[in-house]
Amino acid sequence: MKFQLACADFTFPLLPHDRVLELISWLDLPGVDIGLFEGRSHLWPSKEFKNLEKSAKGLKERLERFNLEPADVFLQMDSDLEPYAINHPDSERREHARDWFLKTLDYTDVLGGKHVTTPPGVPFEQESFDSSRARAVEELVWRVEESGKRDIVFGTEAHVGSIAPTPEEAEVLVKDIPGLTLTLDYTHFTKVGISDDNVIDYKRVVEVLVQAGYEGWLGLEYVWIDWEDCNKSDNLSETILYRDFFRNR
Repeated sequence: MKFQLACADFTFPLLPHDRVLELISWLDLPGVDIGLFEGRSHLWPSKEFKNLEKSAKGLKERLERFNLEPADVFLQMDSDLEPYAINHPDSERREHARDWFLKTLDYTDVLGGKHVTTPPGVPFEQESFDSSRARAVEELVWRVEESGKRDIVFGTEAHVGSIAPTPEEAEVLVKDIPGLTLTLDYTHFTKVGISDDNVIDYKRVVEVLVQAGYEGWLGLEYVWIDWEDCNKSDNLSETILYRDFFRNR
């Protein structure tokens, strides 16, 4: 089975964005995961949304120039996940998060993209976990509905520090919310100490994807940031090795 492979544009933060897209094209990868990460990616939503249509059209032209497709648009509203978490106790912050989500859908529409991701929300210390989770479920349900109106698939990333930091909690979340999908990153589960024979068995991951008939994108995501020692990785070499691993399955 031939997989559709994409590379995150935030994998190479020291290059100008045009050069990042060019490099991904040189790597013979057809897709790009676009990071709209406020304060820490090439494309900050606060800047992109000032003239949304112009910004999105400009990005679409750059993608087409390098024969690339938008595999995913990932919205993160702050470098710290808590201030604008989708389930923040402050209703004004939740409304702001909803506004930027709708703008992300507009942005993705202009790009011609079909997939959007956000974090699922976090537990807040001042309340019970169940309260934080219930509000997150409400917000995720709304996002699934709004995405469906645009024929866009909505995914959430079960990640370290979120309301779904384990496979079990991620599974319950998608079962509780019809239409919700996972932008699945196994490394978050490894980080919290869930063993997979010391390394992630990606050969088995591929086998399960084939058995399930998965036809979406596979993102080769390495990040170079001063968080969890991520800046100790040779992203270019690792991306090439990871690409070849999937090509040879």
